[in-house]
This record gives sequence, structure tokens and C-alpha cells, in this order.
Amino acid sequence: MYKKAMLICAVILSSLAYANAQQRYKDMVFENLVIDKDLNYNTDSTKHETANDFDLFRPAGDHVASRPLMIWMHGGGFKFGSKDAKGIQLWCRTFARRGYVCAAINYTLSKGNPIFKFGTLKKSAYYAVQDAKMAVAYFRANAAKYGINPDKIILAGNSAGGIIALQAAYSNNAELAKEVALDESHAATQSTDRLKVTAVINYWGGIFDLTWLKNAKVPIVNVYGSNDGIVKPDDKDGGLYGPAAIQRQADALKIPNATKVFEGYSHELQKHFNPFFQGGKDTENRWLQAGQFTADFLYKYVNE
Repeated sequence: MYKKAMLICAVILSSLAYANAQQRYKDMVFENLVIDKDLNYNTDSTKHETANDFDLFRPAGDHVASRPLMIWMHGGGFKFGSKDAKGIQLWCRTFARRGYVCAAINYTLSKGNPIFKFGTLKKSAYYAVQDAKMAVAYFRANAAKYGINPDKIILAGNSAGGIIALQAAYSNNAELAKEVALDESHAATQSTDRLKVTAVINYWGGIFDLTWLKNAKVPIVNVYGSNDGIVKPDDKDGGLYGPAAIQRQADALKIPNATKVFEGYSHELQKHFNPFFQGGKDTENRWLQAGQFTADFLYKYVNE
């Protein structure tokens, strides 16, 4: 009986030690989530616009009243995709298990052909950025309702979503409208104000103008595949500066950043990119690695 009791005590102490070793925002310390589907962040619309729907992910049983928020934006070339994308749902679930509040948002998609017309893609990005800014404003206004720290908001996305996050954090409406050659009558208010966020998570996206990085010291996480042929990693090719160029410029400007490269992989961290395939188990494992790399980097900034 004595040995059995000692064994039970050892197991309990070991479990407690493991639990204490886990760190909120780095490790998945929560098992269960509260998920609210198909909410809407457009408070000005007179009708329900699915383009502004979002799903909200929160850790169940969490007693922290003011938590960092991640706003996740999907890929799809500004023509396809939604908040239901496999990667977006995976990152929202895993980061919520780490203690974050996560919002997977829809945004306005193009009615044109942005995949083959870069000018259309840039204009589409402009309007998507306005949606991202609307979402940030909504969550700041509803911070108490959702248990969010309004000063700890992170913009995150893959592919087109990464493009949105970068443009929203580093350019203002006036700069972006000029870059995309948008007629003033079709542009939003040409504000020179910049959106203040805690960090940007850029998964295989890019930025239109590399000099915009000097506008803000917002920390950046870059993740990409070395063989990405959609958003090429290096200098401006096809109209975008890729993650490798962003890293170099961030280093030169002393902007905190971290970059993880998956050697031999392409867009979406697939071995061979297929836009009609969301990725199998191997791809999902790489997405999980990207998430852990991101969580480790952001830990300092969400705890400041």
C-alpha cells in the first residue's frame, strides 16, 4: 500500500510539474474551446453581409479577462476562399488553446479577375484592407464583451491574407490608394493615419512597397516555402516583395522579426502547390510547426 501511495503521489507531482512548466500563449494549455460561428463585424450595414462574417474562438474555462486577439484572414487570390479554410480554422483552434482569442474573418472578394490581372489584385487588396481595419475597430469597440485586450491585436493571414495584414499594418489609405491607382471617387477616406497593431503574422504573403516598413516598428513573423512560385520569396517579382525581402528590410530597419523557411516546399507549404487542394496531413504538420514557431516569437510581445 505504501509503494502504491508513493507511486500515485509521484504521478500527481509529475503532472503538476508538467502543468506548471507549460506557458500560456506558447503552449496549448486549454483542452476545450468556445466557438461562436457566423457573427458579423460590420456595424454600419443595414443587412447581413457574409463578406464581413467571422467565427470567434476562445479557450473554455479561461478566467483571464483581457487577452490578446489574433485576426486571421484566408488566402485565395482575393477571388476565392473564406473563414472556413482548413489552415485558418487550424490556427484559430490551436492559438485559442494557447490562450488567445482568435477571429477567422471573411473579407470582400473581387468580382473581377485578380488572379490573372495584377492591377485588379491590388485594387482588391485595397478593399480587403478596409475590411481588416473595420474588423479591428469592431473588436476594439467590443473588447470587454469578448474578453480582449484592445492594445494587443495581431493581424494574421496566409497568402492573400498575409498581403492584407502587411498592407494594413504598414501603409495608410492614402499610400495604398496611390499604389493601386484607385480613383479617388471609389476609394475610402484618404486618411494618413496608420493602423496600430501589436504584430503581423505573414504566412507566404508579400508587400507592394518595401519602403512602407519604415512607417512602423511592428514585429513581423514570416513563414514561407523556399520554392514558392506564387509569392516568390525574394525581391519584387510580379509586383510583390516576398518574405525574404521583407526580412532583410526589417533587419536593416531594426524591426523585430522572425522567419522560418521550409526548404523544398512551395506555396501553402505544399510540396507542389495545388490551389484546389487544401493540403494533407504532412502539410497540416508544417502548418502546426509554423504556428509553434509563431507562438514562441510572439510570447514576448503579448506579455509586455
